[in-house]
Amino acid sequence: MAPETPAQGPTPRYFTWDEVAQRSGSEKERWLVIDRKVYNISEFVRRHPGGSRVISHYAGQDATDPFVAFHINKGLVRKYMNSLLIGELSPEQPSFEPTKNKELTYEFRELRATVERMGLMKANPAFFLLHLLHILLLDVAAWLTLWLFGTSFVPFLLCSVLLSTVQVQAGWLQHDFGHLSVFGTSKWNHLVHHFVIGHLKGAPASWWNHMHFQHHAKPNCFRKDPDINMHPFLFALGKVLSVELGKQKKKYMPYNHQHKYFFLIGPPGLLPLYFQWYIFYFVIKRKKWVDLAWMSTFYVRIFLTYLPLLGLKGFLGLFFMVRFLESNWFVWVTQMNHIPMHIDHDRNMDWVSTQLQATCNVHKSAFNDWFSGHLNFQIEHHLFPTMPRHNYHKVAPLVQSLCAKHGIKYQSKPLFSAFADIVHSLKESGQLWLDAYLHQ
Repeated sequence: MAPETPAQGPTPRYFTWDEVAQRSGSEKERWLVIDRKVYNISEFVRRHPGGSRVISHYAGQDATDPFVAFHINKGLVRKYMNSLLIGELSPEQPSFEPTKNKELTYEFRELRATVERMGLMKANPAFFLLHLLHILLLDVAAWLTLWLFGTSFVPFLLCSVLLSTVQVQAGWLQHDFGHLSVFGTSKWNHLVHHFVIGHLKGAPASWWNHMHFQHHAKPNCFRKDPDINMHPFLFALGKVLSVELGKQKKKYMPYNHQHKYFFLIGPPGLLPLYFQWYIFYFVIKRKKWVDLAWMSTFYVRIFLTYLPLLGLKGFLGLFFMVRFLESNWFVWVTQMNHIPMHIDHDRNMDWVSTQLQATCNVHKSAFNDWFSGHLNFQIEHHLFPTMPRHNYHKVAPLVQSLCAKHGIKYQSKPLFSAFADIVHSLKESGQLWLDAYLHQ
């Protein structure tokens, strides 16, 4: 008898990069590529657990490196991706677009494999437990200050400073859980994230996920990174966008003075004048009732704790004083790594180049690490967003070597120099806008 011919599976459908690039969402159809596999995400974007926008920002592009960077259980995620698979890149097509640095991309993937073998993606639970305990102790100390010493000016001010520290440090801690960098499963990270951001801070986890993952996917990319949404209505950001705005003869604000009014509407105003109200609009509009329940526990707790000591007026004064102090701390730290860096439209560069041109570091010290929640290692955090923060300093020399080999600038500054660079960059981009507005 003749041997049986083995059954042949369906012939894979092949695509070119031109075909993929045309499905970037402009015609409502969205494709992306992961490990040379082409996926149609047109309908899936609405169900994507990380939010519709973050995955849409890679429509028409290779998303292999961000896929690896953001997911801690890639095997499980790939099972759900099978229903989205429509084909693969043709054999003659490169693995990613020509705008991306081939050698750099492959060497970074080797670096990531080395980092995983070294165990740097695994968290030390004691580190995060101690951080949580120090936040809770400061919270208790704030209340005891008023209970023991009364509500005169000095105890009131000391209580405000302690509570502001609690809020900022809880903000850094929720950031760890939001990035899935503490527990080995998404479920536990999400649960504790709800507790820290919801109960300890009074903010919605869904709002943070919606905003922050977009920032990581395309940092400093106009219309893709929500952290630079203040361009152009409040500030002219970056050299490229500022000149572009000037040439278009657009003027929403006197940008040549933005380095001055930044001190009035930036650090002091972001949380008490914007975030404090917007988070409630966000959860109600999107019907995020679980988030609203967690947030409510914060407001009930702080109201019942401080109202008996201060009365209604005193309580409201304390609450907005805390938000004011927290806002100044938060804005200076979060903007020092990004505002002075390159800001542009999405140029579809490789993962390493995208992150390095948009981020810089602040020198390591015990104070800087604590004060910034280890976001002074912004470069390492952006390259490895699920890495536990206590390991950033360990991977930093490896990242520096990779950057040096490929001629990529790796910036690290003193803390106050980083603060000053925010103002200097605003002054420079404001002047560039004015020159273009008047003369081009």
